[in-house]
Amino acid sequence: MLNYKNFKRLSLFGAILALCVVVLGAYVRLSDAGLGCPDWPGCYGALTVPQSETAIHKAQDIFPHSTIETGKAWKEMAHRYFAGTLGMIVLAIFILGWHNRQHIKVSPLLPTALLLIIMFQAALGMWTVTMLLKPAIVSAHLIGGMTTLALLVWIAHRHWGAINQSTAESSTLKLFIRGALIILLAQVFLGGWTSTNYAALACTDFPTCHDMWMPEMDFKDAFHLVRELGQSANGGNLTLPALTAIQWTHRIGALITFTYLAILALFLIRIPAMKKITWFLLAILIAQVTIGIANLILHLPLALAVAHNLGAALLVSITVVINSKITETS
Repeated sequence: MLNYKNFKRLSLFGAILALCVVVLGAYVRLSDAGLGCPDWPGCYGALTVPQSETAIHKAQDIFPHSTIETGKAWKEMAHRYFAGTLGMIVLAIFILGWHNRQHIKVSPLLPTALLLIIMFQAALGMWTVTMLLKPAIVSAHLIGGMTTLALLVWIAHRHWGAINQSTAESSTLKLFIRGALIILLAQVFLGGWTSTNYAALACTDFPTCHDMWMPEMDFKDAFHLVRELGQSANGGNLTLPALTAIQWTHRIGALITFTYLAILALFLIRIPAMKKITWFLLAILIAQVTIGIANLILHLPLALAVAHNLGAALLVSITVVINSKITETS
């Protein structure tokens, strides 16, 4: 049973660490440190950031076209160290999960899927650097991070949280709860697409955009997935109407997500076993919308931009816990 207890502890620690990795990744991206190291998995050919004059000269010889900024490099490497640690924890969860498959409260296929996702995440992390922040790769990396977080929260809650599927006896309400996770992940993608295309400040007034409810927009280039950063489908510069379309769509997604989750909360708050987590959901939801609006008005200060990513991660985690609560044990 010692291995089972280790599995249980690691699942909780892994969920907390995954939340940290997601937020740290957002901080690295938003502080323009995503290319702080031009290679992967090391930094300028080493496993740490070059500090001494000799190491800096050597790094400059290896990467003559790169400007060495140790501050940005350390941010990037800190994220890699945390992500690498998370990878080791997921590997341990996978091994312990199969070793204790008769005792754990999830299918061992779930830790297997988690391990495969974390391996793909590592590949996406490498491609993010080697493909110079291509939006599709960076957005996929964000979704992969949120998926990793969601799976770890699910595993942790199955072993640490209270589960009572009778709290939502209505099949319609259960379906509504399942749908919340889909809506939320779609909005996370839209948020990631906005951030990775640097479209967050495409229009800075609210609730209108460029003082219009329906500004000029170019959806064709805005959501063309296979293209370089800052470029349209035909290789030209990404225009303001395209950037506006990205941000405007994210706004509409935010409105849909807020409405959906608020209506869900009105139903859940009537259920005694769901009251606490529903209040938490509402608090984070309102904070998330407030921070999103403040980001526009205040022109995206780093602290608020990172907090917006933290809010998204918390909403995903809360929604996963609510889904776990209404799912019967196998």
